Amino acid sequence: MHSWRRAFAAEAGSERPDLALLCLLIGTEADPALDGTGMAAARRQLDLLARRLPPSPGGPRAWAAALAELLGGRFGFAGHPGDYQRLESALLHRVLRRRRGLPILLSVLWIEVARRAGAPVYGVALPGHFVVAFGSPDAWVGEGCGAYDSCGGQGGCEERVLADPFGGGRLLSCTDARLLVAGATGAPLEPAMLRPAQPHEIVLRVLNNIRAWAAARPERSDVALWAVELSLLLPAPADRLHYDRARLLVQRGDFRTGASELETYAEALGPSDATAAERVRRQARAARARLN
Repeated sequence: MHSWRRAFAAEAGSERPDLALLCLLIGTEADPALDGTGMAAARRQLDLLARRLPPSPGGPRAWAAALAELLGGRFGFAGHPGDYQRLESALLHRVLRRRRGLPILLSVLWIEVARRAGAPVYGVALPGHFVVAFGSPDAWVGEGCGAYDSCGGQGGCEERVLADPFGGGRLLSCTDARLLVAGATGAPLEPAMLRPAQPHEIVLRVLNNIRAWAAARPERSDVALWAVELSLLLPAPADRLHYDRARLLVQRGDFRTGASELETYAEALGPSDATAAERVRRQARAARARLN
């Protein structure tokens, strides 16, 4: 295993994973020029941005406003629909350089800058659009957005505030959050969707975004492969990832290894779904046949 991957696995398995470091380590897979010096420079940039925030500006609304003024206003960090078409939009070191990125990477930027300044901040993994929250997560428990609506939504509630870094830091009412969820899934906003996203959940979602980018570009199966392999290094990876990796190996011409991993997956799948396991075995036999 490459040394950067060993570092990624070790950090992902630590008691308190460093979100910025994990995102920068993802960048080493896509950008061979990114080394320890480059990662250290990116972390210094986060430190410097945090130092530009006013000390203890106030409650959640004041923190959100300060971050929006600094990152969205003075430095112009925001997103554009075209950013979804660029791999660099999912790489933290490139987002710091370009000041553009996916909602989740801009949210990582906000979280890391705000955290360094002492803000009560966390990520919120709304379906289809990642945002950030300021305040106590407990304020959402049992009531979801109910009290948020009743106190004005647009930052009127001092206990918790939602902000959209992709939109430059626009404060979100609960109606805004409901519309984001409905637009992505057609389903209603549930209180559980407002819980804090943990670092390994955020990193997995970043990697899933990268895989989605690569899936639309069959010629970039190399990107899809390393994104799957990093996902497998996160705690409690889904069994399906082993199947995805095996299929990518076959796609890339490594028929022997791909077939072997398909067979291993089929054995694990057999007790719960014999029909699916046999289908995977047929795929393994087809891959081995291509060795002849």
